[in-house]
Amino acid sequence: MKVVLLAGGYGTRISEESQFRPKPMIEIGGKPILWHIMKEYLHYGFDEFIICAGYKQEYIKNYFAHYFLQASDISFDFRVEREKDHREIHTSSFEPWKVTVVDTGLDTMTGGRIKRIQPYVGDEPFLLTYGDGVCDVDIRRTVEFHRSHGKLVTMTAVKPEGRFGILDLDGDRIASFREKSKDDVGYINGGYMVVEPAIFDYIDGDDTTLERKPLETIADEGQLMAFKHNGFWQCMDTMRDREKLERLWASGEAPWKVWDK
Repeated sequence: MKVVLLAGGYGTRISEESQFRPKPMIEIGGKPILWHIMKEYLHYGFDEFIICAGYKQEYIKNYFAHYFLQASDISFDFRVEREKDHREIHTSSFEPWKVTVVDTGLDTMTGGRIKRIQPYVGDEPFLLTYGDGVCDVDIRRTVEFHRSHGKLVTMTAVKPEGRFGILDLDGDRIASFREKSKDDVGYINGGYMVVEPAIFDYIDGDDTTLERKPLETIADEGQLMAFKHNGFWQCMDTMRDREKLERLWASGEAPWKVWDK
């Protein structure tokens, strides 16, 4: 099953970094967050990726074009004849994945980006997530759940951490003040979806936002299912989010680092 990654947006809410590179290429622990997401999927046996690029898409292409060299100890011997290979690979450590980077347009919406990669997916189910969020969901179980119900789309439903304190009011009197917990918020779209190819029929073109008409219609038809995940999930919308992810990675206890558990 192929993995489709949405990685083409401008990332305006984290413009401190995205003015220089696409948001999915902003680094956590010295690696792009896109790499972290791909490592999650690889851990569960999914090794073929289709990246929906757009804004500064050349940055993503260059990263993977040079990925082998970046992951290798190498000597360059310029004393040899020009016709001969002047490179000598000593050791290398790189992931066994296949990566297809597709330029899906600069201003294309999320649905339109998915429509554009249809030729690369073919007529088969695929995995889909956003290129700016990490999670410790068991991806194999999401696939098993999807196959069990036979609907069109399975979405991982998560409860984000609250950022503001809660006031419990008794009229105008504050009866208690407490930190917001996950129990105070409802489930939201956490990405990490499993999708049937029929979804392409719900997308009109570049101007279609996946999260609006397509998913709204699919939900109205009873074809959208939620895989509830109460573990770790974190998007990287702002510098505050990035700093939180950096701290977790530096601690050696990043919850999404499932490949080392």
